[in-house]
Amino acid sequence: MDQETNDLIKNEIENNEVCLFMKGTPDAPQCGFSMATSNILKVMEVNFKGVNVLADQKLREGIKVYSDWPTIPPVSYTHLPLPTNREV
Repeated sequence: MDQETNDLIKNEIENNEVCLFMKGTPDAPQCGFSMATSNILKVMEVNFKGVNVLADQKLREGIKVYSDWPTIPPVSYTHLPLPTNREV
């Protein structure tokens, strides 16, 4: 992945409490998994940014490298603390 794509991904993650890398947009998902993840976040009233990986081939390939996952599942990153098993 080139430095520009890496910086773009890092910037999206650092500047949004929850960032969802998905196929399509939250209002027009182009994949069932992306739709399900986006809908869950909407129902839970989570303020999130959807990033359409289909809009940019470098981003589409870069998120696979960044997430260390060979396909493009919806990947979300958050700056919010995750609950411990005592809080669940």
